[in-house]
Order: sequence, then structure tokens, then C-alpha cells
Amino acid sequence: MTTPNTFSHKAFLNTLFQAALDVAQPSKCIPRHLPQKTTGQTIVIGAGKASAAMAQALEEAWAKTYPDSPISGVVVTRYGYAVPCRHIEIIEAAHPVPDAAGLNASKRILDSVSGLTQEDQVIVLISGGGSALMPLPADGISLEEKQNINQALLKSGANIIEMNTVRRHLSALKGGRLAAACYPAKVTTLLISDVPGDDLASIASGPTVSDTTTCADALTVIEKYQIPISDIIRNNLNNGRYESIKPDDKRLSNCTTTMIATPQMALEAAAQVAQKLGVPSLILGDSIEGEAREVGLVMAGIARQVTTFGQPIKPPCVLLSGGETTVTLKGNGIGGRNVEYLLSLAISLQGAKGISALAADTDGVDGGADIAGAIIDDSTLEQAFNQKLAPNHALQNNDAHSFFQALNASLITGPTLTNVNDFRAIYIEK
Repeated sequence: MTTPNTFSHKAFLNTLFQAALDVAQPSKCIPRHLPQKTTGQTIVIGAGKASAAMAQALEEAWAKTYPDSPISGVVVTRYGYAVPCRHIEIIEAAHPVPDAAGLNASKRILDSVSGLTQEDQVIVLISGGGSALMPLPADGISLEEKQNINQALLKSGANIIEMNTVRRHLSALKGGRLAAACYPAKVTTLLISDVPGDDLASIASGPTVSDTTTCADALTVIEKYQIPISDIIRNNLNNGRYESIKPDDKRLSNCTTTMIATPQMALEAAAQVAQKLGVPSLILGDSIEGEAREVGLVMAGIARQVTTFGQPIKPPCVLLSGGETTVTLKGNGIGGRNVEYLLSLAISLQGAKGISALAADTDGVDGGADIAGAIIDDSTLEQAFNQKLAPNHALQNNDAHSFFQALNASLITGPTLTNVNDFRAIYIEK
């Protein structure tokens, strides 16, 4: 068996992360799921951090397959994530807190699918981040109110399922409403999943799929986390005026949805690369949730079990996991669930020999920083003490990004043009 001695453990972990990113690239996923053209027009719309790259891949594949069938459309992505397209307009907007550009893009998307017929088709390109990038509010809600609610949810510690339950019910596009607006045209949605369990209604808050949650569920989340809302919003949730599109709605009868990339696919790709390098791997789960610091404690316990007892796998090995943890902001730092998880992991391991780890968001942005994540090893705490850094203080202050930047341990990728949730790897030497 060969361990990654020919390069550093940092390089090994980076190689696994890159494998996870590569398998989820739109250029590889889109061509395999190209829908057939119809007799009418083909409109392409979409939203998300990967949506522009998805649009570019679709254009190229469509031109090769149907050279005499033109397409057009509008897609919105995060600032800095645009890629050039010839026929599909790419608009950039703010994420995670929506802005006026996202609002205008939402209106453009809605206008582009109005007045369609049964002969027409709409191809919808959705990836993580689409919820904030399409912030068209329901009646009686201003953009400023949506921004404030979004910020409050992000700071509250609510998980992505809970956040999107609220977002779906305060939107004019999410919760199946965008698909309803396309009716009676054929709607084909291609999804890159960034949520635990690949829940369709939670990916970008489900603009083209039915929703089984209710206004009452949204109110429960709002009350649980004490999210401030106006009396108008509260009344419209109470009386069901903001109800989303349900499974039996006939306007969804001509809709199909395909998952083209998922967190599990990314983990499996990393596991295959590790195996080729002679390192056994164990996938612990693709939908691990909870407070980031608590997940760090649990993962440290599993790593110690491996080193001490060879359970549930013998070293050398790599433990892989994905999902979306949460950070309840209480300190002055900017958060970042992957770096908070890693800092908690490092503190719990206390420099245990032969253990290194990487955690990063596959979209290249962890929390409020354009930094994907970080890497630790058995010297991280020693380096911190030598620089007079206080790991526990940084953790309590939700300031792990500053901690890892000071150690030059941050992982910076720039826009990755995909988004299949968080990627975590723990390498354990023999």
C-alpha cells in the first residue's frame, strides 16, 4: 500500500478536493443531460453560483446537437462568477444577502417566460445560491425587508432547510412559482445540489418544484429563531396568502427535474482518487449538519478512534464527509462554517500526531469571506502558540478566518463555478 509520501499531506488533501470539484463541473455534467428540442422556442433561465457556467456549457452542447435551433434567455449568478455566453444573458447580483441587481434579474427572468405555449420549452439551470440571487418578493414585501430577514436568518443558526422554508413562502418565484409562471410550456430543470439530502424544494428554495411545507411551517421557523417580520408578512402567513405551489397543481404537470451533480458524487470522486493513490477512504456521510464546532468535536472523536483502535477503519486512511453545518454568530468575527469546524477539530485533537484535515465550501466562499476554507495538521496549534494566537478565543469570537489567515493556512480557490456543498477530509497516517 502506498501512502502519499511523494508529496505533502496538504497536497494530498488538495488533490482530493480538486477531484470533488472536477466531477461537479457543469462542462462535464450538462452535456449528459441535454433535453430534446421542441417545435417551439427554447428559453434558458437560471440562478445560482454555478448557473453561468451551466449556461455556457448548455450553449456549447446545444449548438453541437441542434445547430439550427436557436436559444435565448437570462441567468443570474453571484458577482465575479459570470462567464461569457453568446445567446444567454448573464447578470451578476449579490449573495448571500440579495440586492437590487438580483431583484431586477428576477423580473427579467419572469418576463422571459411569460406568454409561452405548449410547443415551447424552458430549460432551468439551478444551483446553490439561487435563493438569494432571485429575491423577487411576494406582494406586500419590500426588497429591504427581504434583505433584513435574510441577514437575520444567516446569523440565527438556522439550517439551510429551515432558511429556505421561510424564503419559499416570502417569494414570487420560489416554492414552484417560477414553474407555474412557465405553464403551459415544457419545463426541464437541471440541478446542482448543495443541500443535505438533495432535497429538491431546498435547492435555491425550489423555484420549479412543488413544496410540501406550509405557511405555518415558515412561521414556526420565524418564531423559533425570533426573526423580526412586519405585521403584513405575519398576517399573510397566518391566512395562507403566501402559500407555495403544492404537488397536485396542474401547472407542474409538464415539468421534469434532473440532479446532474450532488455532494455524494463529489465525495465518491475524491474516494476514487484516494484509492488510486493507495489510501483507503471512508465516506461518513454527505449530509452532516449541526453547529460547525460541534461537528468538529465529533470528527475529532472519530479520528482518535481510528488512530487508537483502528475503528471504523484502519490507518492510513482518509475520512470524507459533506453536508452543511451552521454557525450561530455571537462574536465579532465573520463566521465561516468550514473554518469554524476546522478550528474546533484542531483544538479537540490537541496536536495529535499524524492527523491533517481540509474543509472547504465547493463554491469557493466560506461564510462572509471569499475564502473556500483552510487546512490543518498536527503542527497547527504549535504554530498558533508561537505566534501568540489564541485558538479558543478565535473560536468563541467566530473569527476562525482571521486565525487561519495569520497562519497562512487559508484555502483560496476563487470562483469554482460549481457548488455541491461542503467538502471535508481528514487524513490519518499509519
